[in-house]
Amino acid sequence: MAPRPGLSRDLIVRTAADLLDEADGWEVTLSQIAAALGVRTPSLYNHIDGQDDLRRGLAVFAVRELGARIARAAIGRTGEDAILAIGHAYRLFAHEHPRLYQASLRAPDPDHQALIDASEEILDVLRLVLEPYQLSPEDQIHAIRGLRSLMHGFVSLELAGGFGLPVDVDESYHRLLTAFIRGLQRERDE
Repeated sequence: MAPRPGLSRDLIVRTAADLLDEADGWEVTLSQIAAALGVRTPSLYNHIDGQDDLRRGLAVFAVRELGARIARAAIGRTGEDAILAIGHAYRLFAHEHPRLYQASLRAPDPDHQALIDASEEILDVLRLVLEPYQLSPEDQIHAIRGLRSLMHGFVSLELAGGFGLPVDVDESYHRLLTAFIRGLQRERDE
């Protein structure tokens, strides 16, 4: 069967991402995507190799979208200012696209080059932001893992309704990021 004009892998993945944000569950089916695009489900198979391939495509799309947000937030900033901006951009993305955010979390398989490349773009931004702290390459990795963990942990608890006390959650998040930054500054100054 010949591919339908105008239909592409990118369009299918983007449509899946849009549907995912509106979905009741954590996945979108190929039949839902086909209905949204006004095509029959078999037409999608000219561009995508089933549900697992769609998940992989969504992961790449999600990481690229998150990476673009982080990069825009970091532009023109360094050090503390950049880390705070990145932290807030990360949190906003997770709130605006909670299901797509979930698709961005998995570490790439060694054979999934597109996801590796998208993830490396985020790492490159974070490495640049961390340069003022004069960390060794190994310490940079620890710092990046720490920053990702604190942002993800906070956002995950927040999205799950885990913060019920009547204290400003935005202030808590800001203080958490600031404490992380102070730790980096202490390491640099020692």
